[in-house]
Amino acid sequence: MAKFIGDYKAKVDDKGRMVFPSAFKAGFGSTEDLRFVVKKSLFSNCLEMYTYQEWEADSEAVRSKLNFFNREHAQFWREYMRDTAEVAPDGKVGRILIPKALLEKAGIGVGTEVIFSGSNHIIEIWPKDAYEAQKLSSDEFVALAEKILG
Repeated sequence: MAKFIGDYKAKVDDKGRMVFPSAFKAGFGSTEDLRFVVKKSLFSNCLEMYTYQEWEADSEAVRSKLNFFNREHAQFWREYMRDTAEVAPDGKVGRILIPKALLEKAGIGVGTEVIFSGSNHIIEIWPKDAYEAQKLSSDEFVALAEKILG
């Protein structure tokens, strides 16, 4: 499976498209499937972009924990699957088109500068200002590392 590392800037054009980073595209073989599933992040004001294969594995892991004869589980699954979209870079320039309603959920509009942030198995798509605003200071990051890993 592809791994995504690094941050790349793009801008949403007047048709709602943005150029998919060539560094991320280079991580795929020429015969690999370049389809992605995009959804709003559960915890952050950004979009999450999964390779189709990663999405299948992750969503199956979630689904396997649910009992669809339980109303809350069915309701959770419905919300989990809501506002997802399948996208693929076009062959010519590598632009992707994410539905406008999904972009709006992350505060992304026409002309917005975005950051594609590689997060190993997924790509986060952030409005540039929001991405920079959520950055931790060095001290905050060290404290969090000690709390989680220490």
